[in-house]
Amino acid sequence: MTLGHFAVIDTETTGLFPGNHDRIAEIAVITMDRSGAVLDRWETLINPERDLGKQSIHGIRAKDILDAPRFSDVADELDWRLSGTIVVAHNLGFDARFLRAEFHRAGLELPDFYLPRGLCTMQMAHEYLPGAGRSLQDCCDSFSIELRHAHSAGDDAEAAAVLLSRYMELDPDLGDWDFLLTEAAETSWRQTPLTPLREPAHRSSAGSLEPHFVDRIVVRLPEISGPAEHHEYLALLDRALLDRYLSAHEKSALVATADDLGIGQTTVRELHGKYFASVSAVAWADGSLTGDELNELTTIAGLLGISAQQLEAASQATQETVPPVPDTTALTSSFLVPGDLVVLTGDMSRPRNAIEAELEEAGFTPHGAVTKKVKLLVAADPDSLSGKARKARSYGIPVVGEDYLWNRLLRSPGN
Repeated sequence: MTLGHFAVIDTETTGLFPGNHDRIAEIAVITMDRSGAVLDRWETLINPERDLGKQSIHGIRAKDILDAPRFSDVADELDWRLSGTIVVAHNLGFDARFLRAEFHRAGLELPDFYLPRGLCTMQMAHEYLPGAGRSLQDCCDSFSIELRHAHSAGDDAEAAAVLLSRYMELDPDLGDWDFLLTEAAETSWRQTPLTPLREPAHRSSAGSLEPHFVDRIVVRLPEISGPAEHHEYLALLDRALLDRYLSAHEKSALVATADDLGIGQTTVRELHGKYFASVSAVAWADGSLTGDELNELTTIAGLLGISAQQLEAASQATQETVPPVPDTTALTSSFLVPGDLVVLTGDMSRPRNAIEAELEEAGFTPHGAVTKKVKLLVAADPDSLSGKARKARSYGIPVVGEDYLWNRLLRSPGN
């Protein structure tokens, strides 16, 4: 008797409604045999081609999915991975709706029989864990199964796979297990994927070190740039550092700009040093350096790759020892004037209407769409892929994070 396998899946999504505009942002497939042995773990982030929704829930950052495959890029491989399996998920109905919608959008369809015959470990808990609760964490707790990172597709799928194996251990003689796996083997529809397999994209680990963006700028000998090119690069740096944060989009833009202008690594580092010196001069202009100003200098030093020695010197300087402020002073919220249009995008920490009310009280004009007249886009994630964010970048409108809104633009009490 030839048996198929279980394909335990989990998806992380931008929201709850696949029939509307929500998409899969991460998917995992754990392949498991009848004995409960895990044969393979495959997972990848998915570029949903829109903003990521409530990032506080799934924890996926926009910069992690910039180079991730779209669902259509992995649909053929996923179709192959699911062939010959019984699909399993904790709350299968939710994942099934998203899978069906994404495959349809990609121009593919799973066999009609596939999703309806799947197993839901949440529904099975009514039989095997009466009264335990329906969440994956509740069910795992009943067996002391470790759920390492909730709302990570790979770890959730692995926990659900262990949960299924515990169900099978509780009911080893149930004939349905073998019957389903035999049926899976007999109805396999794919032997090999039609296209080369895509390299999966994974979340950035907290301890991983990302190469500094300056290291991506080419070394040029000799350089063909001059003062005009340097000023243009610094002007872009001004805008990028508006919220004292460099998004992945902004780093890539700085690298591309340096390349277009013929500026090499050595000059970029010199320009960063001059920029940092100008910020230091502003901080020391009143003859003292506050704790907030020191924190700001430290932040900017980290973003620009400023040496520890230069940061130390800046922190100990005096009004007499700092250089005069050059023309390339950093932008502040003063580049906005009363009446300027400000657009919001993404799920913020406060209700949208409350934020818009504060903007109006501060003299700005909240606007619902990005046009060339808009002066600023505030995004829940500065690397957002929402339509508003894409349009703002194409117009050269600064895209800043929510911290900028509270700490610089509105300076709301209690923040």
